[in-house]
Amino acid sequence: MHFFWVGAIPAMVFLGIVMMPFYYGSKVRSVPEYLRLRFNNPTHVFNAASFAVGTVLIAGVNLYALALVLQLLLGIPIIVGVVVSAAIVLAYITLGGLSSAIYNEVLQFFIILAALIPIVVIGLIDVGGFSGLAEGVRQTDLGEAGLHAWQGTSPSNVTNPIGASWIPIVFGLGFVLSFGYWTTNFAEVQRALSAKNLSAGRRTPLIGAYPKLLVPVITVIPGLVALVTIEGLGGEGVLQYNNAIPLLMNAYLPNGLLGLAITGLIAAFMAGVAANVSAFNTVVTYDLWEPYVRKGRDDAYYLRFGRIATIGGIVIAIFTSLIAASYTNIQNYIQLLFTFFNAPLFATFIIGMFWKRMTPAAGFWGLVAGTVTALVLYVGYKFTGTFNFGSDLDESFWAAGSAFAVDAVVTVIVTVFTRPKPVEELRGLVWGMAIAPTQAVAKARWWESIYLLGGLALAASAVLTYIFF
Repeated sequence: MHFFWVGAIPAMVFLGIVMMPFYYGSKVRSVPEYLRLRFNNPTHVFNAASFAVGTVLIAGVNLYALALVLQLLLGIPIIVGVVVSAAIVLAYITLGGLSSAIYNEVLQFFIILAALIPIVVIGLIDVGGFSGLAEGVRQTDLGEAGLHAWQGTSPSNVTNPIGASWIPIVFGLGFVLSFGYWTTNFAEVQRALSAKNLSAGRRTPLIGAYPKLLVPVITVIPGLVALVTIEGLGGEGVLQYNNAIPLLMNAYLPNGLLGLAITGLIAAFMAGVAANVSAFNTVVTYDLWEPYVRKGRDDAYYLRFGRIATIGGIVIAIFTSLIAASYTNIQNYIQLLFTFFNAPLFATFIIGMFWKRMTPAAGFWGLVAGTVTALVLYVGYKFTGTFNFGSDLDESFWAAGSAFAVDAVVTVIVTVFTRPKPVEELRGLVWGMAIAPTQAVAKARWWESIYLLGGLALAASAVLTYIFF
């Protein structure tokens, strides 16, 4: 719960205040396109290809989670749930494009809240409130450590449940993974870029930070209630942790409310599938197919190809959902994917955005070096035993921090020995060299101030972190 507030909220504020003016000023359609303009074609192709792979892998996670809900609560086989859900998502994003995905996500958000809030309330009442929940957690395998986040994170004595010290948590998760996800993951950034103007685009992540403050409450508390009330959930793999909230819903909610809860979970995972598949077709169409395979075609051609790419992305996601099914905790898998695809990109992107001396060659080799670093640490931990970490999450956090650091070091070294782009080619691509806006921006009213919205979000995050320490 605390780690979310430490990473996600500051990252969303940074996106709204610092990054959105840059995105609007650069006039790029995607993050890979920025890398092409800022660096060179090899950097662009490498990132676009890796990003496309990452989006269909994450879409597969959402498809599997959706199918798991249908299996646990309705008895529908996993493969049937995956295929049917994929078909529904395919229908509305193929016909409606990004707009349909965004409108559906907004509506689905409120359904998700309606599904999860009753679980929090009923679950807490059943276990005797917060004090009863705390006592119940102490009697599980987690013990007292299950009630704290920062305690037991000393590097010399790691005793917290996730097996990680504060160093990888703060740097690897709180900075690299969180900031990398919110500022360079185009599945998220493209939503803000679809706003009508810069002012609305900047306020999008800032306003979104406020409901995000509640996300740990409606996910962590039900998880702890499930740990206490569902026999075997915290034991030696009797039940998968992925099953916690669906089984809790089945145990607590009456039929009518259970139907709403199922709808809420389905909506949540469909939103995730739609976001990633729409990002996939954008990157494949505009960053790979158009510039390198079929140049100079009319818009109708690329629209048709984008729809074909959408179908291909959904089909691939059906198969990648089987990978997610092999994890007892899909959160570990998601963090692993972000380590490969977001951490190196964040280093290359953020350095290139602020340092105009950075060269095209440095952009490419830094990105490659960071990605290889993350891969080497994972293989050495999982398969060869070369590296030893406290847990899968600990490995992901260390790998993310290491990928960022190696990327940064290689970037500086290569920059020293290679030639940068001419300064005039960096207009709109480096901070402080943005393209002048073509339209006047109305003065924001005091309640629309980005600094007020961002400051209050950060303050609320700090207060919640302190309260639940």
